[in-house]
Amino acid sequence: MNPLAAEADKSWWRHPLLWMVIGGPAVVMIASFVTFWLAWRSPDALVSPDYYREGVEINRTLAAKKNLPAMSGRNHAMTPAQDVPSAGPKAAP
Repeated sequence: MNPLAAEADKSWWRHPLLWMVIGGPAVVMIASFVTFWLAWRSPDALVSPDYYREGVEINRTLAAKKNLPAMSGRNHAMTPAQDVPSAGPKAAP
């Protein structure tokens, strides 16, 4: 018997290339259902119940860091002179 004729007599599920073509999308679909199941089972809390207090604390720490002379000097080393705010109240011309 001719080898091509023997290959043509095989059932559709006996071709390995067919399973490679079907296998990729099947694995992706299974992974997407597993991901959906994990997301549905344990949703993340997006906002903490005490978000306002945490925000105020972050602002306090940022304000405290702003007053450090090294940080201030580093941030304004390349600032043009006309853009630097004056230290005291503006005097009238």
